[in-house]
Amino acid sequence: MRRVIGRAVVTAVAVALTAFLPSTAQAAVSVPPAAARDATCGVLAPGASATAQAAVDAACAQIGVWYSWGGGHGATPGATYGYYDGVDPDSLHDGERKGFDCSGLVRYAYYRATGKDLLNGTSNDQFHSSQASARFSAGQGTGPLLPGDLMFWGSGHIHHVAMYLGGGQMVEAYESGTHIRVAPARTGGDYAGAIRINPSGTVPPPPANGGTTFETWGTSVRTHSTPSVSASVVDTFAGPTQVSVQCQQHAETVTAEGYTNDIWSRLADGSWLTNVYIKGPAELPGVPDCGGSTTPPPTSGSKAFQTWGTGVRTHSEPHVNAGVVDYFAQPTTVNVVCQAHAQEVTADGYTNDAWSKLTDGSWLTNIYIKGPAWLPGVPTC
Repeated sequence: MRRVIGRAVVTAVAVALTAFLPSTAQAAVSVPPAAARDATCGVLAPGASATAQAAVDAACAQIGVWYSWGGGHGATPGATYGYYDGVDPDSLHDGERKGFDCSGLVRYAYYRATGKDLLNGTSNDQFHSSQASARFSAGQGTGPLLPGDLMFWGSGHIHHVAMYLGGGQMVEAYESGTHIRVAPARTGGDYAGAIRINPSGTVPPPPANGGTTFETWGTSVRTHSTPSVSASVVDTFAGPTQVSVQCQQHAETVTAEGYTNDIWSRLADGSWLTNVYIKGPAELPGVPDCGGSTTPPPTSGSKAFQTWGTGVRTHSEPHVNAGVVDYFAQPTTVNVVCQAHAQEVTADGYTNDAWSKLTDGSWLTNIYIKGPAWLPGVPTC
């Protein structure tokens, strides 16, 4: 991502991450038309490994696809709908654009090249990736670089990444309102250097204890004896660290690095870590509930329904560009208070202008609620 983020998906997000809610089907672009492809995008110099060449080909195949903030950070690498970042007005329509941000693009490219998700994270995470087989300083410029090497920008915290092609050119997802493009390699300003990805694509094996491997991000991240920041500290991770997650549950709400989440993961040693510091969506995919939280029964004046789909977001207002309140990685039970006609949304082949207000005050388009377009037995707001 060009602007600084910590995770792709949380309630303000995104650790990033599954199909995002579109506003209009016409704005969604996942495969560029042939006319949009740039004939200059490709391996423009010798010496790259077969893995790097395949990554270049995968990135170049996306020329003409939208830049979309948060795009490419789903559970599986690939184009996704983005969302408004809350700051840049150019990103207001990213919820309508299926594409990639900068880190989502290079993640996808190396996934296509290796079949393994080597670069799941932000550009800052990727700059510090354990998959780097070589590193190059900013002062070296493009001299030692080969096609497929990843170039980074940022002072202290990395905010942008692009893929070098050779011949002084690079391919990048630049910023909201633009498309994936070829551009001259920039080595001035806050250029921070480059890395070369391990051509073998080696990734650590899954844990032997039955958990699921995830990686943390950030520095001085602490685990606790219970799912609360005030509980005693069990461990401290100086930098990104692999952890084995056994289960997750709703517990104390944590706000950190600009993100808020109430989901905690229990690790193999019995300690707890807020999901804010685990790479991935707010609710980690494929991880069971610990049994410490359940969906509350409908309160008086509300009715329970089931959502469908993945990466479903609720908003502060009945509009896809309104602030994100919650994120459902998988089908979830929600309690609906009332419904109203508001912004018309087209998604997954359906169009509907009905939105439901949930018990927490957030809004969800009825497209992602199982049932007819206008929910039965639910009053008008």
